[in-house]
Amino acid sequence: MKRNLLPKFIIGYIIFGILGFITVSTFSSRLIERYFINKQAHALYREANLIAGKYVINYYNKHVTQDDLKYHFSIIADYLESDIWFLGTNGTIILNTNPSETSSTMSIISDFNPNAQGSNWYQIGNYYNSFKKSMLSVTVPVISNYKIANYLVIHYPISSIYRSASELVNTVYITYGIIFLCSLIIFIIFFWQIYLPLTRLIKAAKEYTDGNFEYKLPVPKNDELGYLGVSLSYMAKELNTLEDYQKKFVANISHDFRSPLTSIKGYIEAIADGTIPPEYHEKYLNTVLYETERLTKLTQSLLTLNNIDSKKNMLEITDFDINRIIKQTAETFEGTCKKKKISIELLFADKTLYVSADMGKIQQVLYNLIDNAIKFSHDNSVITIETTTKYEKVFLSVKDSGIGIPKDSLKKIFERFYKTDLSRGKDKKGTGLGLSIVKEIVQSHNENINVISTEGVGTEFIFTLLKSKNRPKNP
Repeated sequence: MKRNLLPKFIIGYIIFGILGFITVSTFSSRLIERYFINKQAHALYREANLIAGKYVINYYNKHVTQDDLKYHFSIIADYLESDIWFLGTNGTIILNTNPSETSSTMSIISDFNPNAQGSNWYQIGNYYNSFKKSMLSVTVPVISNYKIANYLVIHYPISSIYRSASELVNTVYITYGIIFLCSLIIFIIFFWQIYLPLTRLIKAAKEYTDGNFEYKLPVPKNDELGYLGVSLSYMAKELNTLEDYQKKFVANISHDFRSPLTSIKGYIEAIADGTIPPEYHEKYLNTVLYETERLTKLTQSLLTLNNIDSKKNMLEITDFDINRIIKQTAETFEGTCKKKKISIELLFADKTLYVSADMGKIQQVLYNLIDNAIKFSHDNSVITIETTTKYEKVFLSVKDSGIGIPKDSLKKIFERFYKTDLSRGKDKKGTGLGLSIVKEIVQSHNENINVISTEGVGTEFIFTLLKSKNRPKNP
């Protein structure tokens, strides 16, 4: 698989830098220049109207002379750093505050036509070839006796506007450079904090995909990526455990199937070829029957476990009297108990005790626990089945006084196919799946099962069920 996430980010970062530079160098600079031009044009237009309204009117009223008017224009022109012209309607230059700036000595502007500007009250250029350099020229008509008598024009060097705009554009460039540098720092942080851990996760995922569950994934971060890494490591650990379990599971099944099949095959071949005399046929056929019963029980246990695994959330929960189920289950062992002279003592918390559970599954739990208790109990002993209640829970206990379970085996007895050394001699037909089935059923009810045992003294299994809140009307 091609990994191109980092090149994409690098290319994206470069494109971001180029587009940002183009934006600043073209659009931003033009917008800034236009803004400064409009701002200066508005300022000059306002000044031109003030001059026309204050000084030119006095000139028309004979309150000031032309020399006085030129003097005032010169002061204002110096203040505005511009040139002021007073024109006749035909383009005659009546006053010029700075005639040295014009391209030639002239007294009239040829082709003068203020109406050609249309709605624009300013223009940029050399103003009818009057200047050697480009100027921002604002033209304002001077009204006298309700008609245009003259024009007042203020010329401002466009280079000064561009210079001011350039200073601001340079500031924008510097700002963009700082932003670009910050984004570079962010990119570096992203590379170290996001991309590198992500590559480690990808490498770990590939190792786990290839079956290398021993690969150690370093997870130094305590964030979402760290959580993902922990989850990935946990998944690998569980898969490794599952793989070991599957190997062990297959080995156990192979062993438990191979032994009886070998015996069956051997005895039948011996009977068929005459190795075993006819008078012993019945004895060895009973042995074959015994081994087939072992195979049948093992197959049924495997099917039960598979059914529990696939239907954990498909329990048929009902409210029923657990005391009645205990009595019914204990009665099925009456014949076996008589042979070993074992008695079953029932101790109930109440006369009736209703629980919410899958009745068939719980009956199977009780059957397996009582069956185990009888198998590993001594003759002439007592098995105690007791129910107690606490809060919203019902505790069920199956206790024997048999051979007990070694301490180092207590944590393993619920594993599939596990048998203690003590139990192998007592339960030759056992499959090692009974307690696994018990645990799966109890856990599928979201309940717990525990075991207390002392070798040579006895064993007690305790599991919980949810106490029924509503007693059925027709139990």
